[in-house]
Amino acid sequence: MKTKLLLIAILIIAIFLRFYQLGINPPSLTWDEAAWGYNAYSLGIDGRDEFGKFLPYQYLESFGDFKPPMYAYLDILPVKLFGLTAFSTRFPSALFGVLTVLATYFLVIRIFYSAKHKSVYGLISSFVLAISPWHIMLSRAAFEANIATFLVVCGVLFFLIGIQEKRWSLIFSAIFFVLSFYTFNSARVAVPLIVISLAILFHRQLWERRKEAVIACIVGLFLLLPIVKFLFSPQASLRFKEVNIFSDVSIIKKSNQDIAYDNNALYSKIIHNRRILYGMEFLKHYFDNLSPSFLFIKGDGNPKFSIQDVGQMYLFELPFFIVGILFLFKKKEGYWFIIPLWLLLAVIPAATARETPHALRTEVALPTFQILVAYGIYQLLFSENIRKNIQRPLLVLSSFFLIISVIYFQRDYYIHYPREYAGEWQYGYKDSITYTTSVAKTFDNIYITDFLGRPYIYYLFYTKTEPNFFRQHAVIQRDPFGFVNVVHFGKYTFNSDVHKNVQSSSRNLFIDISSKIPNSAHILKTFYLLNGNPVLVAYTT
Repeated sequence: MKTKLLLIAILIIAIFLRFYQLGINPPSLTWDEAAWGYNAYSLGIDGRDEFGKFLPYQYLESFGDFKPPMYAYLDILPVKLFGLTAFSTRFPSALFGVLTVLATYFLVIRIFYSAKHKSVYGLISSFVLAISPWHIMLSRAAFEANIATFLVVCGVLFFLIGIQEKRWSLIFSAIFFVLSFYTFNSARVAVPLIVISLAILFHRQLWERRKEAVIACIVGLFLLLPIVKFLFSPQASLRFKEVNIFSDVSIIKKSNQDIAYDNNALYSKIIHNRRILYGMEFLKHYFDNLSPSFLFIKGDGNPKFSIQDVGQMYLFELPFFIVGILFLFKKKEGYWFIIPLWLLLAVIPAATARETPHALRTEVALPTFQILVAYGIYQLLFSENIRKNIQRPLLVLSSFFLIISVIYFQRDYYIHYPREYAGEWQYGYKDSITYTTSVAKTFDNIYITDFLGRPYIYYLFYTKTEPNFFRQHAVIQRDPFGFVNVVHFGKYTFNSDVHKNVQSSSRNLFIDISSKIPNSAHILKTFYLLNGNPVLVAYTT
C-alpha cells in the first residue's frame, strides 16, 4: 500500500509538471507543432492529411520532411475534445510523458527482478524522471520523440515480462517496438539495435519460448510491412541526407587535401583516409551527447530543448550518476546490463547528425540516465552498507540541493524562459493572425513574410481553415529535393519579399518584420515578443 501511495504521489508530480500551463508555456507553437495539430484536425474531419492523402500510414508530407504519422493520429481525439489549440496539440506528448514515468517503475522492477529493494529502485527512478528537466521540456511540446520513448520503454518492459513469466507478452513487445517506427525517425535506427541486442542476450530464454517468439516476430513483421518500401525510398532518406555527417563533403575535401600535401604517400592515404576521418567525426559527435556540459551544466544549445541555465539533468545528479554506474557494474543485480547497453545504443542515431549534442534525438535513451541516478541515490542514501552517521547528513544535503535545483529550474522555466526565448518558438504569429483575421474583410490581399518560417501552417491552424478549401485553393511548390512550400491560399500570400511584384494599394495588407518596412508604410499594428522587442508589423502602403 505504501508503494502504491508513493507511486501515485510521483504521478501527481509528473502530471503537474507536464500539464500546468501547457497551452501557455512554451510561449508559442513551433511550425512542427502547428503541423501536428492541423493534420490531426484535418484527419479528424475527413480522414485526410493537409494535402489530401487518405489515412496516411507511411508518412505525413508536411513541409517535405515526411514525418512518421503516429503523433497526428494520437492528437485527433484531443483536438476533437479541446478544439484546435496549443493545449490539445501538446496533450499527447504530456500524457505519454506521464505514462512513461509510470512505465519506468514497472520497467525497473523487471530489470532488477532479483534485487531485494527493486520496488525502491523503481520508485526513485520514476521520481527522478518525473522531475527531470530533459523529460519535462520534451513532454511539454508536441515532440514525437516523447511518444517514441514511451513505446520503447514499453517494448523493453513487455519483452522482460515475456522472458520472466507471461510468454505471450513478447507479442506486445513486438507491437510497441514496431509502433515506434511509425512515430520517430531516430527510433528506426535505435530500436533494431536494441531488439537485436536483446535477442542475442536472451537467446536461450527465447529458444525456450520459441513458439511465442516466432509469433511475435511474425506480428512485428506484419505490422512493419506497410512501411518497409517507404523506409528504403528517397523520401525516407531525405531528412537523413540533410543532417547527417556522412553527407559533409568538407571531410572528403580535407582528406584529399592532406593526402596531396604528402605527395600521395601510401601512409598518408591510410592516415587521412576519408573513412577514418568520418569514423573520428562519428566518435566526436557520439561523445558530444555524453559530455558533462550537455548532461549537467548547460544542456542542449537549442532553447527548445533546454532553458540554457540547467543541463539536461540537474547538477546535483552528477555524483549519483557516477556512483550508480560504479555500483551497477559492481553488484550486477538482475538484468543490469540492459541499462548501459540501451543507453549506448540509443545515442547512435544522434551521433550521425551534424548538430550535436541533441536532446531530442537522444531521448530514446531515457530513462536509462535516470535509472543510473536512482541506483546511485539508493546506494548512497538508503543502502544498509552505508553507515547511518554518513547517510543522514548526505540525505539532508541531497534533499536541500534537490529542492533548490527543482525550484530554480521551474522558476526560470515559467518566469525568465518565455521572455528570453519566445522568438525561438515563432512567437508573434498568433497575435498577428488574430489581428489579420479581424480585419481581413477590409482587404483584398494579405501578404505575409516567411522570415519566421512556415507561415502558412500557422494561418491554417489559428484560422481553423477548412482542409478541403485549402487543398482546392493552395498554390504549392515542391522543389527537386522534396521540400514543400505553400506560397498562397485564399487571400494569403507567403514569401520572403512581401512587396515583390505587388502594386501599391490601400486594399493590400502586409505583415513583415520591422527591418523591412518601407518608409512610405502606414503602420497599423506592431506585434511584440514577450521581452518587448518588435517581431512583426502590420501595415499598408
